[in-house]
Amino acid sequence: MFFSFVKSTVNRGRPFYSASRSLKQIAFVFDIDGVLVRGSKALPTAKPALELLNKNNIPFILLTNGGGVTESSRVNFLSSEIGVPLSPLQIVQSHTPLKAQINKYKRVMVVGGPNDSARHCALEYGFKDVIMPIDLVRKDPSISPHHRFTQEELNKFALKDVDISTPVDAVLVFNDPRDMSTDIQIILDMLNSKNGVIGTHREHTTTTLRSTPSIPIIFSNNDFLWANDYKLPRFGQGAVRLMIEALYAESNSGAKLESTIMGKPFKVSYDYAHHVLIDWKAKMATNGGVTLQNESSAQILPELGVTPTNSPFDKIYMVGDNPASDIKGANDAGWESLLLRTGVYRDQDWGSAIAHPTAGVHNDVLASVRETLRTNGFDV
Repeated sequence: MFFSFVKSTVNRGRPFYSASRSLKQIAFVFDIDGVLVRGSKALPTAKPALELLNKNNIPFILLTNGGGVTESSRVNFLSSEIGVPLSPLQIVQSHTPLKAQINKYKRVMVVGGPNDSARHCALEYGFKDVIMPIDLVRKDPSISPHHRFTQEELNKFALKDVDISTPVDAVLVFNDPRDMSTDIQIILDMLNSKNGVIGTHREHTTTTLRSTPSIPIIFSNNDFLWANDYKLPRFGQGAVRLMIEALYAESNSGAKLESTIMGKPFKVSYDYAHHVLIDWKAKMATNGGVTLQNESSAQILPELGVTPTNSPFDKIYMVGDNPASDIKGANDAGWESLLLRTGVYRDQDWGSAIAHPTAGVHNDVLASVRETLRTNGFDV
């Protein structure tokens, strides 16, 4: 929509707009947990908020530190639960940017997520050789003597006879561990292995070398807390990272683990999401605003760490519930930020919050969208 406006004092303080200047080009980026859903249930204001944006032909995508499943699986669930059609091209999960790494690593160990869904996700991205900790437990249960896998799970989700002679090139933490003891044990094994060979242990001669693990580890997000159905926030992947770092230091003379951390609030993920948002806007224009469901192959993948230089947006609004991830990341990226009370954030946290929103605190996602649209000249 391209309207022009002049503000009037009529209509109970809501602005009336006439043709004098064009509306700004805006877009929205939404967190998922605590913004659109809590746990497995949609929040009641999610549907009308997204429908309002669709009605006004305003592009939006989802940017989450969640993951562990394919983008198609995630949006199919969200579309069904929220009641608004969504496309795989509209979501950036914490591990989505790893698509850009498929030519860098030949064999990867993927960690986290339910069952073997993260393996299927990595294979869909284009990784050719993907193993998981459950594969090693099936081959030799003594690698994790207190593992919690049932025999049925091992038979169904683990590789039948995993190759342990071929080195692993990197550990990719896609999502929160389901069997934390097993995952942490095997991750530490790999970081301290001899050139990524399973069942080996490297030797060191200097403390400096100890900071660099035998193979790289990439954490897809750093959320210490996240909101689900429970009344208090729960520990997330950021807490797992702290455990791994502590154990790595303990086994490497106090050396600090070198790692790569993605997801919010890191700029690399916001730049990636910005590229995805530009691509989605272009597809909306080409297809008359029709949602392109199940067309993930049509997405133009950006390089990691490259800030867009051709953005069509005057402003991008990040709507989130976590000051430490959603709000800080948006502020650092030069976006506008809106904080909600429906997730991690509580009003009593304001004084200790790592970052404060540039566009206010709102009761729910619909209230935040309405206020933003009014501010930018849309009659809602």
